[in-house]
Amino acid sequence: MRVEDAQGWRLVLDPARHPFVLLVGSTDWAAELRAPEALALLQGIATLTAQHGALTDQLLDEEAIELEWERGPLWMALEGDRTAWSLRFVLSPDDGQRGLEGAWSAAAAAAFAAALVPLEAPLQGLV
Repeated sequence: MRVEDAQGWRLVLDPARHPFVLLVGSTDWAAELRAPEALALLQGIATLTAQHGALTDQLLDEEAIELEWERGPLWMALEGDRTAWSLRFVLSPDDGQRGLEGAWSAAAAAAFAAALVPLEAPLQGLV
């Protein structure tokens, strides 16, 4: 089991809790994800942060940006400026499945995104 938390975010990777192997959360919410959902979240955050990084040199100090990413039932958005950004996600699966919505503040989003990166290989092994 891997447990990480800091100001405004938390995550727990526990392969023994199959099928809900990853718990993600913020200050006032938490949700358990299946391995494929967790990988999609990780990939979405990686894509959005890479896009943001590629655009930061083009943004003026006072400019804000919103980037969106969608794959299957998962929609995500990164909102912020050159130096700080927040994350939102909505999971809208097939009928009869649970849906989720969550967000990380600008104070927590970058640290949460960085904490997810080393989980890619363990999550791949659980799919």
